[in-house]
Amino acid sequence: MILSSLLACPLLGILIVLCLPRRAERAIRAVATGATGIALALSLTLLGAFEPHAVGVQFEETRLWIPQFNVFYHLGVDGLSLPMVLLTALLGFLACIASWSVTARVKEYFVLYLLLELGMLGTFLSLDLFLFYVFWEVMLVPMYFLIGIWGGGRREYSAFKFFVYTLAGSLAMLLGILALYFRTHTLDLVQLAVLGHTFDLRFQQILFVAFFLGFAIKVPVFPFHTWLPDAHVDAPTPISVLLAGVLLKMGGYGFFRISYPVFPDGAQYFGLAMAILGTINIVYGAFVAMAQTDFKRLVAYSSVSHMGFVLLGLSSLTPEGLNGASLQMVSHGLITGGMFLLVGVLYDRTHTRQLDAFGGLGATLPVYAAFLTFFSLASLGLPGLSGFVSEFLALVGTFGVHGIPTVIALIGIVATAAYMLTAIQRVLLGPMPEQWKALTDMNRRELVTLVPLLLLILLVGVYPLTVLRLQDHSIQALIHHVLAR
Repeated sequence: MILSSLLACPLLGILIVLCLPRRAERAIRAVATGATGIALALSLTLLGAFEPHAVGVQFEETRLWIPQFNVFYHLGVDGLSLPMVLLTALLGFLACIASWSVTARVKEYFVLYLLLELGMLGTFLSLDLFLFYVFWEVMLVPMYFLIGIWGGGRREYSAFKFFVYTLAGSLAMLLGILALYFRTHTLDLVQLAVLGHTFDLRFQQILFVAFFLGFAIKVPVFPFHTWLPDAHVDAPTPISVLLAGVLLKMGGYGFFRISYPVFPDGAQYFGLAMAILGTINIVYGAFVAMAQTDFKRLVAYSSVSHMGFVLLGLSSLTPEGLNGASLQMVSHGLITGGMFLLVGVLYDRTHTRQLDAFGGLGATLPVYAAFLTFFSLASLGLPGLSGFVSEFLALVGTFGVHGIPTVIALIGIVATAAYMLTAIQRVLLGPMPEQWKALTDMNRRELVTLVPLLLLILLVGVYPLTVLRLQDHSIQALIHHVLAR
């Protein structure tokens, strides 16, 4: 019952926080942090007991839930979902520590925060399509309020835009779920994967597009990406971390878990289209990021660019490409989560994110400068760090299948180096404005949230088998299944 216990952590945290008086803010923060910390500990226990060489679902839990519709409470993990569960638990804990800076309506904030973590974990653990959809939708409500109430700028507009875009994609996915149910009378993802090759090509094409809309908006894929910069810029820093580090990965994970195994012929049919869209994401996102003057908006558009490598790797249907795509989701979560935390550190002290307002901070904030340089180099794909390994695998795996899109995607890597180095130059180098000379360096709480991410980025970059050994057998099985016919 370890998976149910993992889901119970944020749920019990919500119940305890609801019972605490509103004025007990310190206790509320401690309960929320404890709940996310226990969830992280359980995920590490899961990692220790996981058998990476075993193909198939592990720690499976199945209970009949709605017998009239053959719906089950079905949980499980494999090499595709375990890295996402670990990433969610880690970022959920670190972002909760960063949330101690929230001072307004603390009780409501942490209830919604824990509900958000529950939805994210449930999405990665679900093996029943109905249960998957429930957790997928549960995540929308807390994110809407967390942006709309505790955000800044045009927070109501950004929250509404996020909700409408994501709900539109979810409705398209719901139609696909209904079509699958009426065809097969089951929503069990393991059974649906077995039935995948029995569906005619036309049916697979239509449903692949329906699910694609739901997942593409979440990734986000061009041209469905416009909600992302607004949501990132106006969300509070800890929520931006979860939005970039976890929520975007739910779209990529949906392709691995549902679209490819259930619609294998459709996945092959749309392979070139996926490669082209991935290339557009990479190049377009990089050039738009280069034009930004707001630091947070620059990091947001960099997410559009980096998530393009997930689509590019998926399109290849090669072991290198799919391993690169899956590893990119982990790597991007670590790197971009750190980048948003660093932007938040600067904003808390200066109350501005305009790159032109800074300069020379490397002289007075040496610790901050070291962290910003490290995470920026990881984002641009410096060899020895996790970003390089994942992008390299995605490019190598795709080049032999879709050569032209892969070559064009290299332009985005060059542009990424240009805008990240320019951002470092604007923030850390040059003359320092007079008003920033009294700024203080990073405090202990901020270091606690960033040091684990730094160490993991370095570990995966130097020894990528840390993650690859967990996912490779599941990816090999997925490729064999898709290409079986």
